[in-house]
Amino acid sequence: MGKLDTNKKVKEDSLLNTAFSLFTTKGVSKTSISDIVNNAGVAKGTFYLYFKDKYDIRNKLVSHKSSQLFRNAIEALNASGKKLTFNERIIFIVDNIINQLNENKSLLTFIAKNLSWGVFKHALTSPIKDDDIDFRNIYDAMLADAPYDIVQPEVMIFMIVELVSSTCYSSILYNEPVDIGELKPYLYICINNIIDTHAGTVKA
Repeated sequence: MGKLDTNKKVKEDSLLNTAFSLFTTKGVSKTSISDIVNNAGVAKGTFYLYFKDKYDIRNKLVSHKSSQLFRNAIEALNASGKKLTFNERIIFIVDNIINQLNENKSLLTFIAKNLSWGVFKHALTSPIKDDDIDFRNIYDAMLADAPYDIVQPEVMIFMIVELVSSTCYSSILYNEPVDIGELKPYLYICINNIIDTHAGTVKA
């Protein structure tokens, strides 16, 4: 990477890190582009070299942070050395992500408030930083290894994501209706049922 590219990356990283800090302390609605550039120490014109507006940088942050969560979960899965079924691998990944969010409640709040299915799909398929992963490729490989065809796999992952994000938000932040440790067994039964509902023909 040349000096010019390095400088661009430093500025982009500074804007992303500053925006994330402000979004998680002040909130997106109360954070202006001026706040971001002033705290990042760059000119406002520089901001528009990388992002269209503050909602663009918000979406890219959601994508990046989501990708980091999945990367950590996939690395933990690979490092475990466990021989797991397709269902067990999905639940392992979900469990790891829940644990990460339980340890970082500001990240949970930021993602939960700003995550949409469109942003989530973008996060899975369009890495924006070098350390992001293309989870779609990993997910497709997991589907290929499943013992049966998955009917409507995008619907399946959509339902799992919506279920996990909505239930864990209240459970982790407010212990409602129960704390996350007590919720997990019921959550994982539901995830198993969702996966089984989408299980099609057994592969030859």
